[in-house]
Amino acid sequence: MEKALDEKIQPGTSGSEHGVTKDGHETLHGLVLPTEEEKSTLRRVAGQMPATCYFLCAVEFAERASYFGCNQVYKNFIRAPLPPDGNGTGATAPGSEYTAGALGQGSVVATAMTQAFSFLAYALPIYFGWLADTKYGRFKMICWGVAVCGVAHIIMIISALPPVLISGKAIGPFALSLWYFKPNISPTIIDQCPHKVAHVVTDKNGEKIIIDPEESVNSVMLWFYLLINIGSCFGIATTYLAKLVGYWAAYLIPTILYLMLPPLLWYLNPRLIKQPPGGSDLGNVFRVLGDIFAHGGLKRIGRKGFWEAGKPSVRKAAGSTKVYGYDDQFVNDVRRTFQACGIFLFSPIWQLNDGGLGAAANALTAGMKTNGLPNDLLDNLNAVSIVIAVPIMNHIVYPFLRRRGIKWGPISRMTFGFSLGAVGSIGYSVLQYFVYKTSPCGWNATTCAEILPQGAVSVSSVSYAWYAIPVVITAVSEIFVMVTAYGIAYSRAPKNMKGLVTSLNLFMTAISSAIGLATAPAIRDPYLIWAFAGPTIVGAVFAVIFWFTFRHLDKEEFILNTDFSDMKRDSDRESDEEKTAQPKTIDEKPQITN
Repeated sequence: MEKALDEKIQPGTSGSEHGVTKDGHETLHGLVLPTEEEKSTLRRVAGQMPATCYFLCAVEFAERASYFGCNQVYKNFIRAPLPPDGNGTGATAPGSEYTAGALGQGSVVATAMTQAFSFLAYALPIYFGWLADTKYGRFKMICWGVAVCGVAHIIMIISALPPVLISGKAIGPFALSLWYFKPNISPTIIDQCPHKVAHVVTDKNGEKIIIDPEESVNSVMLWFYLLINIGSCFGIATTYLAKLVGYWAAYLIPTILYLMLPPLLWYLNPRLIKQPPGGSDLGNVFRVLGDIFAHGGLKRIGRKGFWEAGKPSVRKAAGSTKVYGYDDQFVNDVRRTFQACGIFLFSPIWQLNDGGLGAAANALTAGMKTNGLPNDLLDNLNAVSIVIAVPIMNHIVYPFLRRRGIKWGPISRMTFGFSLGAVGSIGYSVLQYFVYKTSPCGWNATTCAEILPQGAVSVSSVSYAWYAIPVVITAVSEIFVMVTAYGIAYSRAPKNMKGLVTSLNLFMTAISSAIGLATAPAIRDPYLIWAFAGPTIVGAVFAVIFWFTFRHLDKEEFILNTDFSDMKRDSDRESDEEKTAQPKTIDEKPQITN
C-alpha cells in the first residue's frame, strides 16, 4: 500500500517565494520543483491532505445519505398505488409480490416527476455556484442549504403519514438543498489541498519522488466519492422500510441522520480554509470572447490560435490602448475552462447508461421475479459496488500504476468509464427482452399485476438477481468518470469561477434528466428495450469521439489555479487584520530594557 507523504521544506532551500538550491533546482516557497527530466522519470505520489478534507467528506456523506435514502423510494412512491394487501402506509403484507407504493400515477408520471426533480436539483446550482463565487462564499452557501433541506425533510415525513396518503393529498419530493450544497462542497474540499505545485521530496527509503497535486486531489476525491456512496447505501434500509413499515418511516431515518450536519459544520467553521467571494470572473470571460470575435475569431473556432486573439499582450501589440483587468494567463484559464465544459458535454449520455433512461429500470424490475424482495432493492448495488471498488483503486490499482511509471491521465480514465458504462448498459436491453418473452402478459410485463386478477402470477420467470450484473458494471464506471470530473472542474476553472464551473459539471445530470423527461411518454410497454438500447449505442459512439477529441489533454500538467496565499483559515485572517489595524504613531519610540 502506498502512503501519502507529509512533506516539509527541504534542507538547503529558503522559505521565500522563489529561489534556487545548491544543485540548481528552482524552488517555490521552499519546495523543490522538478526538472523536465525528473517530471518524466520520477514516481508521482499523493501528498498528505489535512483532516478537514475528510471531515468535509463526512458532511457530504450525511447529506447524500439523507438524499439517496429518500430518492431511492421516490419512483415506487409515485408510480405504484397503495398495495391492496397493505395497511395504508404504502407498505405491503410480509412476503407479498406487490411493490410498495402510494400515489399510483404510473411509469410515465413517475418518470416525469423524478426526472423533473433531478433536473431542478442539478440545474439550479449554476445560479447558487455563481452566488458563492461572487457574494457569499462557498461555506455560507453550504450552511444555508443544510437549513433549507431540514425543512424539506419535515414536509416529506408529513406527506407520507397514513392519513395523508389515504386522503390522496401526498406530495412529491423536494430538491431545495442541492441548489446551495452541491456546487460548493467539492471545491471547498479541494480548497484545503496544500499541494499547489508538483515538487520533489525524498521518502524514508531514500527514493526521490514527486508530490503531485493531481494525484493528491484524485486521492481525496476518491474518498469523497466513497463516502457519497456509503451514504447512498442508506437506500437499502429505506427500501425495506417502505415495503415493510411504510413511507413515513423511510423518510424519517434519513432525516434523523441529517441532524448530524449542523454540529459538524459548527465544528469545522473555524478550522477551514475558506476562499472569500472575490467577484466572479464571468464578466472578464465575456470580455475575452468579445475581443476574440471582434478580431476574426468566428473563422478560427476549433482551430489553433483561436484564444491568442483575446490575450492582452496580443491586443496591445496590435495597437490597442484599452486597459485590461486580466492578463494572458487568465485567457489561458478561460481556454482550459471551455475545454472542461466540452469534456462535461459527453457525460449526459453516459449517465443515461448508468441506470437507464428515466424510470425504465424501475419498470424493468417490476416485471421480474423478486421472490418477495423490493423491486428497487438491487439499485443499491450501485453504491455498494463503488464502496468496494474505491479502496481497491485508491490503494492497489493507482499505486501499482504509479510504481510502474504509468500515468493514466484524466481523459484516459474518463474514456474507460464511458466505455464501461456502454458495455454494462447492454445488460438492461437483454434483460428487458427476456422479461417480455417470459412474462404472462408478454409485451405488457410492467403493468401485468394490474391486468391479471389478484393472486395470479404476474411476473416473468427471469430472476431479479440477473439485474445485479448491469448495475455493478455501470456503477464501477462512475469511479473513472465522476471522480475525474470533480478534479477537472476545479483545476481548469479561474480562481473566482470554481463554484460556477463545478455547477456546470453538475448541470450535465440535469441535461440527462431533461432527456429522460422529454422521453417519459416512451417509458412504457412495449418500448422499454429501445429505452435501454438507444443510449447504449450512442454512448459507445461518444466514447470513441471523446477519446480522439481530448486525448492530448493527458499530456498537460495539472494546475490548481490557487496559490499559497489562499491557504488561510478564519483565525489566520483575523490575526492579519489585528496586525494591520494597529499602526504606530509618530511619537512611538522603541522600548529600552536594561
